[in-house]
Amino acid sequence: MTAEQRTVLLVTHASRPEAQALAAEVAQALARSAIDVRVCDDDELASSAGDWSVVPADEDAADRAELVVVLGGDGTILRGAERARHGDVPLLGVNLGHVGFLAEAEREAVDDVVRAIVEREWHVEERTALEVTVLVGGEALHRTWALNEVSLEKAARERMVDVLVEIDGRPLSRWGCDGVVCATPTGSTAYAFSAGGPVVWPEVEALLVVPISAHALFARPLVVSPTSVIALELPDASSSAVLWADGRRALELPARARVEIRRSAQPVRLARLSSAPFTDRLVAKFNLPVEGWRGRR
Repeated sequence: MTAEQRTVLLVTHASRPEAQALAAEVAQALARSAIDVRVCDDDELASSAGDWSVVPADEDAADRAELVVVLGGDGTILRGAERARHGDVPLLGVNLGHVGFLAEAEREAVDDVVRAIVEREWHVEERTALEVTVLVGGEALHRTWALNEVSLEKAARERMVDVLVEIDGRPLSRWGCDGVVCATPTGSTAYAFSAGGPVVWPEVEALLVVPISAHALFARPLVVSPTSVIALELPDASSSAVLWADGRRALELPARARVEIRRSAQPVRLARLSSAPFTDRLVAKFNLPVEGWRGRR
């Protein structure tokens, strides 16, 4: 690739023909502006010829790209975030799903998205990510990360999981529950929201702890410092649980495991085409009733 060559990585919904057709249109439009388009070899688009090159689906897929462009819903955008993370590449999502909170544009605005890419008319917004470490007997067993949330959930449907919650090295409470969600402000409108957590504006620096169906007197959602270290322990040898990162990467936790969650030193970078207030995004995505609002006189 020459110094002047511009490159984007295109990520699409694996099983939606609409996404594949739209991706082909986007690739063709970008190619006309001398922008090289890559797709990963595990993408359906890679099996057909078009205005793109195929690269291995590994952590280097987005290296030296200026954007990762995602066509799909939030699940596909989270997959795109995995591609973008290693190269610290901004992520730009076009929503083809239902809510699409992480997307920057809707399907009908794809021509504007292409124009903005060609003319470099975007700005980058950094979002807090989570760093997750699983320890057993004080030894690190597994490390992962998450943009939205990490959740510890019961492994057996018929049994609760017993979780001891620790904040900043001090025990907080012990919950018999279906699980615990630890989320970023970005993830406050995802799983944490469904579990009863608060909506947190993205620019707020905080971490969330939200119990799921906890049988305890004190079992309210918590908003803690962005510098806090949250630890979830399985105190009993009989406890079994599964750890999920962004609902995509799962790990079966052994007995007496300890999960430590903290803010990652590396944020996720989202490419934004406008500076619309987060309130407007909430209203649009949740179809909130605002009829009768008159605003300031």
